[in-house]
Amino acid sequence: MPDLPTPQDATEAALFTEYWDAVLSYADLCTSGAQTANQLATEAFAAGLREARAEGSSPVRAGRRAPRLPMIPLLLTAVRTAAAGWEADGLGHRLDPDLRLWLNSDKAARYTGPPLQRPVALRGLRDLQEADASLLWLVEVEALPLPVVARRLGLDPEVAGQELEQVRALFRDRSHRAHLDTPMDAQCRSYVRLLDAVTRSSGADTPDDLSRHLATCVQCAEAAACLRLHGGGLPAALAGGVIGWGGLAYLERRRRAAEVRLGVGRPGAAERETGDPKEDTGRGRLLRGGLLAAAVLLSMLALGVSMMPFGGSDEDRTARPDDRQPVADPRVPLPSADPSGAAPTARSTAPAASSTAVGTVAGSAGHDPDPDPEPQGTSSATARGSATAPGREAACRFEYEQVNEWPDGFQATVTITTVEALTDWRVSWSFQDGQQVSQMWDARVSQHGTRVTATAADYNKSVAADGSLSFGFLASWDGTNSAPRALTLNGSPCAAR
Repeated sequence: MPDLPTPQDATEAALFTEYWDAVLSYADLCTSGAQTANQLATEAFAAGLREARAEGSSPVRAGRRAPRLPMIPLLLTAVRTAAAGWEADGLGHRLDPDLRLWLNSDKAARYTGPPLQRPVALRGLRDLQEADASLLWLVEVEALPLPVVARRLGLDPEVAGQELEQVRALFRDRSHRAHLDTPMDAQCRSYVRLLDAVTRSSGADTPDDLSRHLATCVQCAEAAACLRLHGGGLPAALAGGVIGWGGLAYLERRRRAAEVRLGVGRPGAAERETGDPKEDTGRGRLLRGGLLAAAVLLSMLALGVSMMPFGGSDEDRTARPDDRQPVADPRVPLPSADPSGAAPTARSTAPAASSTAVGTVAGSAGHDPDPDPEPQGTSSATARGSATAPGREAACRFEYEQVNEWPDGFQATVTITTVEALTDWRVSWSFQDGQQVSQMWDARVSQHGTRVTATAADYNKSVAADGSLSFGFLASWDGTNSAPRALTLNGSPCAAR
C-alpha cells in the first residue's frame, strides 16, 4: 500500500485533513470493512494527488485551460478508479457487492468512456474555472457554510452569495451546452428546447409527454437535474453525476460530517466559525478543562458508591449522557503536515500498530429504559478486564480495533456479536484519556464528556441471533490513547471476544 504523499506547501497541508476525511468517507462506502476502506483511501489519495499535481504543472497554450475537477471530486473519482483496479486485479471481494455489480455494468463505463457520453454534471463541472467549480462543490455537496467557503477561496463574504448564484447559472449554461453536444436520437433532440424552457422557471409545468420521456431516458433526466437550479436537486445531481455509484449516500454522509464539524446544537458554534481564533482557543481549553473536572468528579462518586456496603446495580452508579457532541479535528498521518506527534507515553510521528481492546463483564442484551449506563471495570489494548460473573455467560461480545493512529487523531472500529436477535441497538463506552469522536459511519454518535454512545443507522438496526454489528469512527487524542472501557450493548455489559 503506498504511503500518503507529503504536502507541497502550507496551503495544501492545511487542507489535507479535509481531503482525507472526504476520501475515507467515500472509500468506506465502497469497501466491506474499515481496514480495507483505509487501504483503498490511501491508494486513491496518493494517486489523486499525483494526478492533480501533474495537471497543475502541465504546460498549456495561452488562452486555453485544461479542464480539471476541483480537488475533492478529483480525489473521489480516484477512489472509484482504484476500486475498479481492485476488481480487475482479483481483489473485488474487498469491495461492496453492489459496487462490484455497478463496476461491471454499462453505468460505470459512462464515466470513463467517450467524453461526449459522460454524465452532463461531470462535464459541466469540469468546464468551469477551478475556483468556480470549487465554490459550487463545497457549498452544494460538502455542505459547508458559504462564509467558510468564501474565506477559504479568498472571496468577499459580503458578495459571496451573489457569486454563488452566478456560478450556479454558469454551471447551468455549461450543462446545457454539454447536453446539446451529447450524441442523442431524434426523439431526445426534439425535447432539448422544451427541456431548457421548462427548467428555467420554478413555476413552469412539465408537459405530460416530456414527463414520460424523462421517466425513461437517463441522459435527458440527468440533464434536467443539472438545468433545474430550483427545488434543491442540484447537490444530488452533482454527487451522482461526478462520483457515480454511492453518490447520494456520500452526499448524506458529508451533510452529517459538516454538522459534526460545525458543532450543530452546541452553544457558540456560529461564533467559532466567524470569531477570533485566539478567543476560540481559550474557550476550547476552558470547555475541555470543565469536562475533565466533571469526569473526575463523576469517577470519584462512582467509586465511593461502589465501595458502600449496601447493594445496588452497576447501572445505578453511572452518569447519564446527553446529546452534546464535542468536535475534533482528525489529522492524516503525514510527517510534514504536523512536526509534532504523539504516542501513548511519548510524542512520536510514527503511526501506532493496530490494537484490539477487550472489555468487561457479561449481561443481557435486552433494552434498558436508562440509556447508556456505565458498569464498573476497565479494559486495555493488551490485557483483559475483569472476568465474567460466575455462572453467567455474556450475551454479547465485542472487539475494539485501532486501525490507524497519527499525531493527534486515530481511526478505530467496533464489532459486536450478540446472542439474541436485535431490532435496534445502542452501544456505549467510556474513553479513559479524553478522546473525542469527530465522525462515525454506520452509526449515529453522541458524546458527553468521556462517554460515547453509538446508535443504529436506519439501514442496520436489525441484527440476527448470533449475528454481528460493526461501525467505525475517527477521533482525536492528546498525550495518551488508551482503549475504551465499560462497553455496553443496549445498557448491558459486553465481554471481550
